[in-house]
Amino acid sequence: MSHAARIDIGALKALSPELHAAMLALGKVAETCGLEKDLIELVKIRASQINGCAYCVQFHINLARQLGIAPAKIDQLVAWKEAVIYSERERAALAATDRLTVVAGQDVSDEEFAVISGAFPERELAGLLATIGAINAWNRYGVMLRFIPLAAT
Repeated sequence: MSHAARIDIGALKALSPELHAAMLALGKVAETCGLEKDLIELVKIRASQINGCAYCVQFHINLARQLGIAPAKIDQLVAWKEAVIYSERERAALAATDRLTVVAGQDVSDEEFAVISGAFPERELAGLLATIGAINAWNRYGVMLRFIPLAAT
């Protein structure tokens, strides 16, 4: 199997600036709803890990580092359920990310929803869902088109 890019992300932007603008706008909703930038990046890294999007994993790790997120929080995301370094709010966001990234044949139980919604006021919950939806869409583009990861910063 080749790992060469099928379409570069820059080429995708040029092919459809409207798509790019819409995707960016959806991604910005979380910030306008009051979610912290570091939480947003942890969610984006986690969804990208689940979806196997190397481009998005590296892109959001780079942003997380720029924000000053503790390296251990970035490193342990792959095993966040067993890690003790995440706050209850971060754990709720990561649980939501896991559940909404792999949704086929699965319902979100009332108990799971209570934990997630208990950590986020309704407006922030809406922003969290927008973040998870947006990164999952980006991941699908990245995986299908084989976007090449950026260099680590």
